[in-house]
Amino acid sequence: MSVSMTGMFDLAVGPFIEFGFMRRALVACLALALCSGPMGVLLVLRRMSLVGDAMAHALLPGAAVGFMFAGFSLGAMSAGSFVAAMLVALGAGAVVRLTPQREDASFAAFYLIALAAGVMIISLHGSSVDLMHVLFGAILAVDDAALLLVACVASVVLAVLALIYRPLVVECCDPEFLRALGGRGGLYHLLFLGLLVATLVSGFQALGTLMGVGLMMLPAVSARFWARSVGGMASVAALMAFVSGYAGLLGSYYADLPSGPAIVLVAGGFYLFSLVLGRHEGILGSRMRRHLHKES
Repeated sequence: MSVSMTGMFDLAVGPFIEFGFMRRALVACLALALCSGPMGVLLVLRRMSLVGDAMAHALLPGAAVGFMFAGFSLGAMSAGSFVAAMLVALGAGAVVRLTPQREDASFAAFYLIALAAGVMIISLHGSSVDLMHVLFGAILAVDDAALLLVACVASVVLAVLALIYRPLVVECCDPEFLRALGGRGGLYHLLFLGLLVATLVSGFQALGTLMGVGLMMLPAVSARFWARSVGGMASVAALMAFVSGYAGLLGSYYADLPSGPAIVLVAGGFYLFSLVLGRHEGILGSRMRRHLHKES
């Protein structure tokens, strides 16, 4: 028994004890999970799930410009990504206020333009390998500087969320009530978009523009099947995101698979499991509870 337990422990923890790059990747997943979970839940509550995907793609042209001038420079690509995504957010917001177009349609138009521009810039000034790195990231290549950036962004995002939590939740659920109280819903919306961009920029360094949003949204939509309160959903989403990172890293290590897609596929597995067996509105979970209630 002790031998088998030791073997299981070695399988589960051994790679992280033996290799520094695995430890850095795991800590990066923890930091990303702590901020991505609450942000994803708020996106779901605000019916902005696809906006998160659009903002992730909007990072690409900024990252491409930073890459064009400085190569794989952490500072240049992060700054370029943040500026590009904020320009897309502000541009889409301006279109919504100046025209009858809905916010989701406006974001979709801007993100498609940004995505095409980013791919074009990288194609002209880089290679297909560079494009794959930007799109899908390389979490096993996270160094100390990138890890520090992810940790700092996660800390700032969580601190700001704590400060504006109440008005932000009210603005999500009942913007008219907040407006009646004299609250500045537009300001909180803009702050939320800034936090979203910062979270995506930090995730982009580890998982790329396409995979980063997966770790944010899949645990968030899964959490709705297990919790009802906003805090409960945020906690479940953060836990699922971290477990997805841990399991994805182990799977990629032992099966020699790309880490980013492995992490997101584990998160997708959590979603399918929650969809079927979730205690709140899961396909089978709800039926089983109704059956047990009838029998009692």
